[in-house]
Amino acid sequence: MKELIDSFLDYLSVERGLAKNTIIAYRRDLNIYLDFIIGRGRNALSQISKNDITDFMLSAKEKGISPVSISRRLAAIRMFHRFLARERVLKSDPTTLIDSPKLWKKVPDTLSLNEVEALIAQPEVRDFQGARDRAIIETLYATGMRVSEATGLKAADVNLDIGFLRCIGKGNKERVIPLGKKAIHSIKRYLEFARPHFLKNKTSDILFINRSGAKLSRQSVWKLIKQYAKSAKIKKPIKVHTLRHSFATHLLERGADLRSVQEMLGHSNISTTQIYTHIDKERLKKIHKMFHPRP
Repeated sequence: MKELIDSFLDYLSVERGLAKNTIIAYRRDLNIYLDFIIGRGRNALSQISKNDITDFMLSAKEKGISPVSISRRLAAIRMFHRFLARERVLKSDPTTLIDSPKLWKKVPDTLSLNEVEALIAQPEVRDFQGARDRAIIETLYATGMRVSEATGLKAADVNLDIGFLRCIGKGNKERVIPLGKKAIHSIKRYLEFARPHFLKNKTSDILFINRSGAKLSRQSVWKLIKQYAKSAKIKKPIKVHTLRHSFATHLLERGADLRSVQEMLGHSNISTTQIYTHIDKERLKKIHKMFHPRP
């Protein structure tokens, strides 16, 4: 059964072009699923029934697993069984009649404009690392990129003359995102002042590098943002996509259309982008409650 998981994941990677992190998550979810199935005495995939899968989901719920995670696990299981049915490993797909758990879409945490300004102001730009960090934060907020996308940016991906950058997102999908004047200024300063210092006599095609001239990790960027948020006295929880969520929210609050925001974020489905319209509605409700004579 483990070999069939490997075949399925190879299919997702090669033919479907799914991102590396998605493949890793699917492998973890499917291994948990098979351990549960084997624990029920099912020694072959053909023995798995709809009830087995339903019980697996109920077991996850009883363990306190979030509905989002359970839904993701079910998505992996569905795709796995469809793959097996299509490859004629199984005669039928037991997931066909299983409904996804009802999800409450959690509104992402965002920063106010003043909090974003305070965060951006924290790095000391006369310092090599500070100049780099300011450029990273400005880029994340200016483009709404995922942190993993920003750390993968190459210097050649950024055109500061016309104010655009080329981003390779999930599934190796490419998109072009505009850059504002402040982000352009910060990136220029980093390129002229800090990056040559980090590189010394080395070469690298990666835009944002560490003090050794190597590519910055996603975790490193998240940690530095958290540190600057702390020094800016921002009390809200800072997560890896907080600036991305703030970017989308602030655009929609100022009248940007949903399709444009979807394109810049790199969402394949507009329903994913629509979560940010809920944030705007919450803001309007607060304003209504504060100022309406009969709230």
